Amino acid sequence: MSGVTFQTVAAVACKLPEVEISKSYGTPALKVRGKLMARQHQDGESLVLRTELLDRQILMQADPEAFYITEHYQNYPLVLVRLSKVSRAALPDLMERAWRLVAPKTLIAKFDAPA
Repeated sequence: MSGVTFQTVAAVACKLPEVEISKSYGTPALKVRGKLMARQHQDGESLVLRTELLDRQILMQADPEAFYITEHYQNYPLVLVRLSKVSRAALPDLMERAWRLVAPKTLIAKFDAPA
C-alpha cells in the first residue's frame, strides 16, 4: 500500500539517534543537531528529503510517481517525495540514508557499532 503522512515519516525518522522535530521555512521539519534531514514541502503533499545527487537520479528513475524535483531543487542534494505515492516500507531506508548525510561522524559510528 502506498501513501503516508508527515507524522508517519516523523515517527520512522525519530527512531534514529538525535532526530528532532523542528521547523524549516514555516513547515514541520526533521533535523539532526540543527541540520535539515527532511521537511514537509509547502504544498503539504510532498516531503523535501536530503539525498545525494546520484541517489536522487536512481530514485526518480525507479519510481517517478513518488520521487521528483522541480527546477528550484535542480542544484541541491534534495529530492521531493509525494507522500501519497511513497510506500511505507521504503521509509526506514530513506530516512536512514538522509540521516547519515547530516549526522556527525561520531554519531554514525556509535549507531553502527555492535551492541
